[in-house]
Amino acid sequence: MSLADPTSDTTPFFSDDSEAEGSEEPGAGPSQRREEEPASGVSSLRAVFTVIVLCFINLLNYMDRFTVAGVLPDIEQYFGINDGKSGLLQTVFICSYMFLAPVFGYLGDRYNRKMIMSVGIGFWSIVTLASSYTPKEYFWLLLLTRGLVGVGEASYSTIAPTIIADLYIKERRTQMLSVFYFAIPVGSGLGYIVGSKVDDLAGDWHWALRVTPALGLVAVVLLLFVVKEPKRGAIEARPEHTLQRTSWLGDMKALCRNPSFVLSTFGFTAVAFVTGSLALWAPAFLFRAAVFTEGRPPCVKGPCDTSDSLYFGIITVVSGILGVASGAEVSRRLRLRTPRADPLVCALGLLLSAPFLYLAIVFAQASPIATYVFIFLGETFLSMNWAIVADILLYVVVPTRRSTAEAFQIVLSHLLGDAGSPYLIGVVSDSLKQTDSYLWQFRSLQLSLLTCSFVAVGGGAFFLATALFIEKDRQRATNYAPSGERLNLELRFYDEPIVVPKSGRSTRVPVSSVLI
Repeated sequence: MSLADPTSDTTPFFSDDSEAEGSEEPGAGPSQRREEEPASGVSSLRAVFTVIVLCFINLLNYMDRFTVAGVLPDIEQYFGINDGKSGLLQTVFICSYMFLAPVFGYLGDRYNRKMIMSVGIGFWSIVTLASSYTPKEYFWLLLLTRGLVGVGEASYSTIAPTIIADLYIKERRTQMLSVFYFAIPVGSGLGYIVGSKVDDLAGDWHWALRVTPALGLVAVVLLLFVVKEPKRGAIEARPEHTLQRTSWLGDMKALCRNPSFVLSTFGFTAVAFVTGSLALWAPAFLFRAAVFTEGRPPCVKGPCDTSDSLYFGIITVVSGILGVASGAEVSRRLRLRTPRADPLVCALGLLLSAPFLYLAIVFAQASPIATYVFIFLGETFLSMNWAIVADILLYVVVPTRRSTAEAFQIVLSHLLGDAGSPYLIGVVSDSLKQTDSYLWQFRSLQLSLLTCSFVAVGGGAFFLATALFIEKDRQRATNYAPSGERLNLELRFYDEPIVVPKSGRSTRVPVSSVLI
């Protein structure tokens, strides 16, 4: 059987069939077995453990991504680099991540997702560990290894949400996706916290990059022995074999004709732009503000003062939990009144975050306490989007295109969002510096970060536009049937016998013969 065959998941490497939940008793009939086995092929208990493992890995991904930001002043001092080169650390990672996402999206819609993730995360762990041994003369090597880290994250982020979608439906799915996306702000915050504390304890920023690789290898073991591959679309009474797979080009054409998917992706791009900029530059900005306004000594020789990274990490964790939870709850309550609740809540989150982020950046020179308060409020409203955007994608796209849709959204949102925003902010900051004084190191970065507030407003507008199409696109995905399947349904209808009087008696004849 060819690996390209949709049914080739039954091959040993690409399948979980060997992991059947219990054995079938010889005396058990087909109907009894159907009652005992969930439609997804995964027991309810194992489904819960699967979500826990996926959340753990998602948390590790974001911990690793933002550990570098947590020790950025040390890295700048160690390699002697400016803001533009510092921004490249995030940009090369995101570029690798987004360009590989379509590859893993294609594979995830066709082959065993668990095995793809296991290989990717194992590779990510090894490369991350290798990046911690980069000599100071080879900054380009650190850039290269950070780029390769994107391979592992692309293999995971495009696939994991589709597994959750095949385990749960409706409100339960939204709840589990909310739990899954808690890992984004929590993992990001832990990246700053762990990075800054390990740097302080070890007196060397290199050790901060050696924490997540060890946990990554644990994650691979959990994936292999705890997670089971669910049947695609079966939980929605839309099993995979009843949905005709189309080519990758056909999938892309269908996605581009889906207004809710396209507009929500542009809205999410704004979220990625803002979070990418703040994630890398907020701790450095707060550090420079303290040097300029409070007389804190600058970082001339490592280890640098990483207290701002620690505080920002704590704020990110708390605001992320509140934001994701409140976004899911507000959306749940609003759905009782309007089916357009999800995009409206996303729009509300972005539009409310914009003024608070603006105030946080402006108040940095006047009141550190006010700055932290406004950052907390801005990040809380920004985090309302994470789980809801993922849920929108899953219910406006049919099961056999979801990994491809995830990949497309990752590419576009990162290409126009956080792939370029950290580098862009750094380049603008360098161009605005009139001198190399501490005043202009702070002021130039402050002015460049103000861009985030305006981008957030634009993202809110895209989500408001999504609300115009969400009902129609959701119904279309729910009632989707391939053209061949629709034709068969029509033929079966026309071939159904009807009762026709004939010489005082009734006889049953096909509808088609009467119409002809």
